[in-house]
Amino acid sequence: MKWLKSLIVAGTLQALAVTAGHAGANLDQIKQAGVIKVGTEGTYAPFTYHDASGALVGFDVEIAKAIADKLGVKVEFLEGKWDGLIAGLDVKRYDAVINEVGITDARKAKYDFSDPYIASKAVLIVRGDNTDIKTFADLKGKKSAQSLTSNFGKLAEANGAELVGTDGFDQSIQLLLTGRADATINDSLSFLDFKKHKPDANVKIAAQEENADYSGVIVRKGDPELVAAINKALADIKADGTYKKIADTYFGQDVSK
Repeated sequence: MKWLKSLIVAGTLQALAVTAGHAGANLDQIKQAGVIKVGTEGTYAPFTYHDASGALVGFDVEIAKAIADKLGVKVEFLEGKWDGLIAGLDVKRYDAVINEVGITDARKAKYDFSDPYIASKAVLIVRGDNTDIKTFADLKGKKSAQSLTSNFGKLAEANGAELVGTDGFDQSIQLLLTGRADATINDSLSFLDFKKHKPDANVKIAAQEENADYSGVIVRKGDPELVAAINKALADIKADGTYKKIADTYFGQDVSK
């Protein structure tokens, strides 16, 4: 039976060798090619969009470039619609998606994520001169401008608000400013982006939820070396001030926590 034992051992060693040969293969290929391919929408301001000149810009675009720089490679952006963006990883259209992708248990079951680099919270927005609404509970009996099917709308309704239907953040803010609504619950990052462009707008945050939703760089499952390299790049850009500079440009503050 020694021959059988030897055969099993040899087979095991061969399997380990094959596994070792594939470990980190994607990261090696990226470095050999000198390019990391990144999937993104290109239509989702302020994270990834085209400016007046047609150039692809945005917070996530700058983060992707900074990560690539730390990896010692260039970045190639491949644009696609959100509905099929993550699925592009499955067919190896790109190496990662950097597009404010929320870290969820459902996604983690199929893909791997970097450490979080974006944190967003639900915030209660009112006019700057409003002194009646200070907490989410104060929405009871008030009009809240919301996308009716959104989680924010459900939160407003759960707190007793009468919903005024809108198509999104911009319309919600306009209804608030014109007095057709008393408040709106929305994403903290959307509010920061709005205030960055219109600092004199008569709106303020009255309250915010404690729990944040986090976003990370999403990659194919089973590539720990690439995840580790991206995590190190993220840590490095935070340590050297690059992250803060990018965040200040688009939001006026750190949005990682």
